[in-house]
Amino acid sequence: MRASDAHRAIDAVWRIESARLIAGLVRLVRDVGLAEELAQDALVAALEQWPESGVPRNPGAWLMAVGKRRAIDLIRRKKLFDRKLTELGHELDPEAAASDVDAALDGDIEDDLLRLVFIACHPVLSTDARVALTLRLLGGLTTEEIARAFLVPGATVAQRIVRAKRTLAKARVPFEAPAGEERDARLSSVLEVLYLVFNEGYSATAGDDWMRPALCEEAQRLGRILAELVPTEPEVHGLVALMEIQASRFRARTGPSGEPVLLFDQDRARWDRLLIQRGLTALERAEALGGARGPYALQAAIAACHARARTPEETDWTRIAALYAALAQLAPTPVVELNRAVALSMAFGPAVGLELVDELTSEPSLKDYHLLPSVRGDLLAKLGRFAEARQEFERAASLTRNGRERALLVERAAECARNGAD
Repeated sequence: MRASDAHRAIDAVWRIESARLIAGLVRLVRDVGLAEELAQDALVAALEQWPESGVPRNPGAWLMAVGKRRAIDLIRRKKLFDRKLTELGHELDPEAAASDVDAALDGDIEDDLLRLVFIACHPVLSTDARVALTLRLLGGLTTEEIARAFLVPGATVAQRIVRAKRTLAKARVPFEAPAGEERDARLSSVLEVLYLVFNEGYSATAGDDWMRPALCEEAQRLGRILAELVPTEPEVHGLVALMEIQASRFRARTGPSGEPVLLFDQDRARWDRLLIQRGLTALERAEALGGARGPYALQAAIAACHARARTPEETDWTRIAALYAALAQLAPTPVVELNRAVALSMAFGPAVGLELVDELTSEPSLKDYHLLPSVRGDLLAKLGRFAEARQEFERAASLTRNGRERALLVERAAECARNGAD
């Protein structure tokens, strides 16, 4: 196998398996930072061996086996192995002991990744640190990708992650699944994490791909598991509904060459009706539990308006604008206001939307947010102000880190230049 092919395969495997690998190792060594180091050791072993031996049939299991062997070696060196055996009450060989240690650490949440999310969302950490650390561990996102999700500098996120690991280690946080009231207290942070992971997959902030479906699928999977664990929490069902409905558009969101296809240009026959139905069912559950006014349920209701419209012209933009107004009262953020401006422009005309967007141009947190000039450019173009629109699209193109999105914005700027010349 050529080294270049092996390295590409390893990179793909790592993006898929790293979170599971770290989650499994955390159960064994009870230290997030150490688990990451062991996972990196397994990656180095793959880089050394796979170009010669080829990619194993089950690469995730191979990485986990290497990581666990190194973890056991470390436990021996630190003279912790005998203590762990005593705690378990068994006389076992190292491999069997590792298995029993894993079993002993299992709680009522049987999914390693979900357990890791709850661990990273421990109250000893600030909210920002919880979300940043979990995104790093669960989604394998880079520091820069997380920073763009938060609209903060990359150095800020890097510091949060380092401090979070140190805080967990210093506080000797038990690496177990929380239960009862403690689990409920961490739930909102967990939902926020899953939401941001899904969003990163739905519209990748960096790289050459418009979407990273694996991240969306992982967030959906964890959301479904969480809905089974806490079936009476309406916002869990609201988030599941939102993710299912948004994911239904995957096949229609890219063209033959991977280029982005915007909502109004999508072939709605390609939307996944099964996912839409699953999302609508989850939304009904949230509403039945009295959660129709939660932030995730409100966003799911907005997504449902699009899902129910067979054509763009059938979209109930007046209702969407009203839902965004309710969301803005509940979660008054600049990004929500930007989305509300789009809805207002569709319901009542581009001039109405532009008025609100212009108010947001002085918002510091949106200074480098590419969607602000992108939305403004779209509204200006609809008003026939093509020279101004071109400048906005060019600025948006300079701010985005996603290659596909940049190409789309550059083309829109060129289109405005052509229209302005007519």
